[in-house]
Amino acid sequence: MQLARYEVVEKGKSWAVSHDGQADGEYATKEAAFEAAVAAASLAIKQGHEVSISVPSTAGD
Repeated sequence: MQLARYEVVEKGKSWAVSHDGQADGEYATKEAAFEAAVAAASLAIKQGHEVSISVPSTAGD
């Protein structure tokens, strides 16, 4: 079983979802990027993959 890893990352003043070393998408909020990562992860689960999603904390936490 392969691991599908999704990471929410900052991309300038916006957010993106990194998967397989490529940061895709441009989301106004970290939460919107997380929702996109969850949608992608859901498909990966249906395909039989193990899934990992990571989201950074807010600076100063």
